[in-house]
Amino acid sequence: MPFATAVVQAQPAGYETPLLALALPRGKLPASLEGVDQGTGGAIGRVLAAGDFSGKKDETAVLYPSGPASRVLLVGLGKPDEIDRTAIRRSAAIAGKKARSLGVTHAALYLPPEARGKVPPAEVGQSIAEGLAQGAWQYNEMKKPGEDRKPPLERFDLLAHGGPAELIQGHKTGEAIGAGQTFARGLQVLPGNVATPTYIANVARDLAQRYGFGVTVLDKAAIIKEKMGALLSVAQGSAEEPRFIALEYKGADTAPIVLIGKGVTFDSGGISIKPAQNMEDMKYDMSGAAAVLGTFETLGRLKPKVHVVGLIPSTENMPSGTAVKPGDVITSHLGKTIEVINTDAEGRLILCDALSYARRYKPAAVVDIATLTGAIVVALGHSAAGVMGTDEKWVEEVRQAGERAGERVWELPLWDDYRDLMKSDIADVKNSGGRPAGSISAGWFLREFVDGFPWAHLDIAGTAYTERDEPGRVKGPTGMGVRLFTELVLARASSRA
Repeated sequence: MPFATAVVQAQPAGYETPLLALALPRGKLPASLEGVDQGTGGAIGRVLAAGDFSGKKDETAVLYPSGPASRVLLVGLGKPDEIDRTAIRRSAAIAGKKARSLGVTHAALYLPPEARGKVPPAEVGQSIAEGLAQGAWQYNEMKKPGEDRKPPLERFDLLAHGGPAELIQGHKTGEAIGAGQTFARGLQVLPGNVATPTYIANVARDLAQRYGFGVTVLDKAAIIKEKMGALLSVAQGSAEEPRFIALEYKGADTAPIVLIGKGVTFDSGGISIKPAQNMEDMKYDMSGAAAVLGTFETLGRLKPKVHVVGLIPSTENMPSGTAVKPGDVITSHLGKTIEVINTDAEGRLILCDALSYARRYKPAAVVDIATLTGAIVVALGHSAAGVMGTDEKWVEEVRQAGERAGERVWELPLWDDYRDLMKSDIADVKNSGGRPAGSISAGWFLREFVDGFPWAHLDIAGTAYTERDEPGRVKGPTGMGVRLFTELVLARASSRA
């Protein structure tokens, strides 16, 4: 976590802090805040009466009263009957973001009992901790310190006067998830000359050492020996060697859930080179790998009774005299041959070898996550990821985990009609079916390498990072997948408890 966060048993009225954030539903001032209003000399009541703040979703107002709280931030939750985990998480994110922008070193947040809707206390605590981490994130490590830089946020307290133990426990869970999301974002934001495949492998080793995970890292020679021809084909144009990473958390003696993350640390498109405009964003093509690593950060903190394996094929995709060419035919780890139509359809190539490798774990279920297709952005924009799969129950588990996590997904069909898009004249399959149904044809390609286990695929090309500052989101990497994966594995753990 970039800052400490804790539940503090204290009344908001009289609490001394540079910034007191109050999350308010739309309508009149909650009765539990009358004491706080009196402490501000009635300033909260006046701003509500004036209509300058009404509690609408994302609405904010900053007051500067005399008293123990030098600033009071009002954050709108929206209509009382619409308050859920997402609304609470979002209001906390706005508070965290505002605290960071104001440059306060510590702050406090209070969610009145009247503003919690039907959300259970544990979920309230979890959502607030997740939201604070989401909104307060920033990355300054590569900037030279300057006089204009504001002090970093060091502490954010959640005020819970008389709050139940469930809220405290939920907060601990949310804090761990927030730490995992922060970990993922810290990896995503790194430039390609830093976050190489070797760097990603070393991050995995460090996680394993800190938390006692099992770890295996295959270098190029080992990848050749393993016959991962698809991964090797993408890597062959780069001076940076590929790595194949396997992490294992064994909190239960059961068949594992396998998480697979695409780890292309920079994607130029290869011989099918991308346009120069915005190519710098292709450092985010390892966002799937970051999500897996961030989830393991959370697992190490929470230690749930569940068995999880993380697989990360990692490489660059670069053009050179040794790069794979359109028209080449390669042999995958599963043994199927692939005609390479477009070298910029490389993510599915490295994932197909990971899907084949996953068989050795005899998994209960597998889910892969990848910034796979621009087509998913056309289909779903930046509000949801696409999901496809072979098992309806497993896909529904993933979808529900996304709803709980506030990382929503929408299912696309894998009908047999779409399989024809991936047929090759000279190989078992080709790696690109053209523009029509581009996300679905990519999913069908991956399905060709799924053997013997329930599988789901998440395409996060539209949600892994954002180019805009929004009320509840910070410009840059989002850590998409960490919250969803954690909800997914925690649900599996609780179902066996």
